[in-house]
Amino acid sequence: MNTNLPVAIIGGGPIGLAAAAQLSQQNQPFILFESGNQIGTNFLDYGHVRLFSPWKYNMDSAAKELLKMHAISLPDEERLPYGKEIVDDYLIPLASLPEMKPYIHVNSKVHAITRKGFDKVKTANREQAPFVIQVQKEHSNETYEARAVIDATGTWQNPNPVGAGGIRAEGEEETSNSIRYGIPDVLNTERKRYEGKKVVIVGSGHSAINTLLDLAELPDTELHWLLRKKDVRETYGGMEDDALPGRGALGTKIQELIDSGQVNVHTPMIVRSITQEDQTLTIHGEVNGDETTIEEVDEIVSTTGARPTFDFVRELRYTFDPTLESVPELAELIDPNIHSCGTVRAHGEKELRQPEPNFYIIGAKSYGRAPTFLLATGYEQARSVVAYLSGDFDRAKEVHLNLPETGVCNSGNLFNTKSSQGSCC
Repeated sequence: MNTNLPVAIIGGGPIGLAAAAQLSQQNQPFILFESGNQIGTNFLDYGHVRLFSPWKYNMDSAAKELLKMHAISLPDEERLPYGKEIVDDYLIPLASLPEMKPYIHVNSKVHAITRKGFDKVKTANREQAPFVIQVQKEHSNETYEARAVIDATGTWQNPNPVGAGGIRAEGEEETSNSIRYGIPDVLNTERKRYEGKKVVIVGSGHSAINTLLDLAELPDTELHWLLRKKDVRETYGGMEDDALPGRGALGTKIQELIDSGQVNVHTPMIVRSITQEDQTLTIHGEVNGDETTIEEVDEIVSTTGARPTFDFVRELRYTFDPTLESVPELAELIDPNIHSCGTVRAHGEKELRQPEPNFYIIGAKSYGRAPTFLLATGYEQARSVVAYLSGDFDRAKEVHLNLPETGVCNSGNLFNTKSSQGSCC
């Protein structure tokens, strides 16, 4: 293989750009493809949301060095940024640097990756062939070669359905005009859609809590929260024991909101079907095995998470955990059936290896369907993988990750905070 070929990065979010910055720091050629019309497109979808982790956990080390080298001031490390600020104050300045900009392609959707002259089946001398990347651009289709590929595409564009069992509820597609997947901008651009309406929120994570807290500020808005968890208290997290005060505050605020009676909680509820009559919806499901309906619903907000897609790497030898669809070696560390805390030990290139040499899945996509991915985790993944691709194998093995504790540990009782044994992870 031509070792002068670049490393191809797929995805122009924080983790993809971190990989690019790390490669630049190691004087390694790279090329980055972002399907959106600018860097950080996915982050702009929740640009109105304040993150619960401060800036110090949201910036990559190599990226910070590059920005400092060009005398670009960095945000206050202790401040909690909004999603839009991650793009405007960090990603765009980083992508505009001369070490980065010439090698970044936006409006460039990767639709297939293979080995040159090799389909998935052929083995002999496979690792000697460069990767071939087919890219759909605005007005043309182009092909590139690379010596390695880093998939940092995330999962945001592939949301989970409202329906139980991982599939769409009956009628979900037909009523999709009244379903918003993700985190709507309730207090600004989408206010009229929800104000004074009967709104159902499906999901139990931080996205659901953020949405509920915003909706509660709208006058005459009736809120119903559908959770598959057995008890709503499972959503409160570590609260005052959380090392990230912003994350802990979410649990405290949602408990106060529920205790005030502003939210009608339906748990554990699974959605079977959605029907529409006139201008309103009826949600049909089960609570503890008993049939339940919620009638005259105006809007549904689905915050049930997301899942990875592997369509464009079909001809590569990739593998994933059958339960989480995560990188296999990470599954035991992040499986929510085992861990409630969401704090993961340091891991890097070794755990992220795929059967296809020099192909890596990093970032949120490496977690598959598991929740609670933090940018700091992805930055360390990128650093370790780039070190390995740069030939610094010792540095690739030395992984360090200083993540804050959630204050929650699965010790047999999800309503307990830290057990006497400390973090479950």
